[in-house]
Amino acid sequence: MSGQNIGDLSKEILADRYQCDRRLGKQAGRQTLLARDLKTQQQVVVKLLSFSSDFNWEDLKLFEREVETLKSLSHPAIPRYLDSFEIDTPNRKGFALVQTYIEAKSLQEYLSDGRTFSESEVKQLATALLDILAYLHQRQPPVIHRDIKPSNILLKNRSGNSVGEVYLVDFGAVQTLATQQGKTVTVVGTYGYMPPEQFGGRAVPASDLYGLGATLIALITKQHPADLPQKDLQIEFEQFTQLSPGFTNWLKWMTHPSLERRPASVQIAKEVLEKPQTINKYSLPLRQGKTVDTFSLFKNAIERSIEMGTLGVGACAAIYGTFIFPVVITIVAGVIGIFLGLLLGLGNGIIAGIVTRLWFFPLTNPKLHRQVLTAISILLCTSTSIIYFRIMLLGVLDDSSSYIIYVLPPSLIAGLSMGTTSKSIARWYQKESGL
Repeated sequence: MSGQNIGDLSKEILADRYQCDRRLGKQAGRQTLLARDLKTQQQVVVKLLSFSSDFNWEDLKLFEREVETLKSLSHPAIPRYLDSFEIDTPNRKGFALVQTYIEAKSLQEYLSDGRTFSESEVKQLATALLDILAYLHQRQPPVIHRDIKPSNILLKNRSGNSVGEVYLVDFGAVQTLATQQGKTVTVVGTYGYMPPEQFGGRAVPASDLYGLGATLIALITKQHPADLPQKDLQIEFEQFTQLSPGFTNWLKWMTHPSLERRPASVQIAKEVLEKPQTINKYSLPLRQGKTVDTFSLFKNAIERSIEMGTLGVGACAAIYGTFIFPVVITIVAGVIGIFLGLLLGLGNGIIAGIVTRLWFFPLTNPKLHRQVLTAISILLCTSTSIIYFRIMLLGVLDDSSSYIIYVLPPSLIAGLSMGTTSKSIARWYQKESGL
């Protein structure tokens, strides 16, 4: 990391221990310095927050949060917390954070030097950074960096086709999901690398994925993302690159302006990066269906469930009975099955309507809706049938093997029949929703 002279701070010793050398960066009210720890003789990074004319109390809150976050982190690719203290001298008042120094160049410095990155190298970078973000996002509560960009990513020992060691630095904008709840969140980040939701003060793990995607686009195109053309807030970078279709789609997915259309997690993003053909598994278009009338929804769900449940369960019970019971008992089994189908149909229709109305109204993901309804119906109806048959056969069956033969199979048949019914309800709802 390059530095600049720091004028009046040059050779100043902070806290009787840290001798300042040169400036690594400067923002309003804040400076990042390279210093030497006189106790260990190691180079360290000192971040200063000064009570100057441009001091902002919000900066102090962010500074304190950075200190507490770094204290809790332990990862080889993240600077390690060393010390923090208050500065109160005649010449200077403020706070200081001391962390380990990583002697490496930032991606921004490589870009400024005209260095290029191949698709293979960019993918290596993506994998390394996803691993770092996985560590942060899996913390409890999840830690969100909120300022992923080329100047905050360092490369060490780059050689040949290897990008070398990758580091993520500058946690000055860090946020945890816990600190967002019930509070006004300060908008921080860097224009061009920030997703739309972050402009509204909201940041989630997928916000870091957007920053990562925008950073990789900047490396490939050698242009700031904000300078690239956009369509409906989506960065249009394809004309400036010669990437494989799979990697292009992955980058567009990572930088989709809609939070719901981005990867849901680091793990999913990494899986698709390694296996581009699996992107359709996670990035199916979420179209907004028209709203179906609630009365029509429940009416169709209940009627369809009762009709198909009565016929299906009754017929299955009768057919199953012919292999085990005499003809007379088979007829009784069929009647019992019809009654069970009626009960299951009524309950299944009501449950299908409630689940649909609460979580899939209006419909946006038909496949998920169909899978959820089918799973719930099979589980609940099979369990209900087991209880039903055990009560009906109470006193008739006297050992566990008999229950396995006479109770479990018809119960599974009933559950699968109602699962098929719910799938039919889901397809009707999809059609009515215009999807």
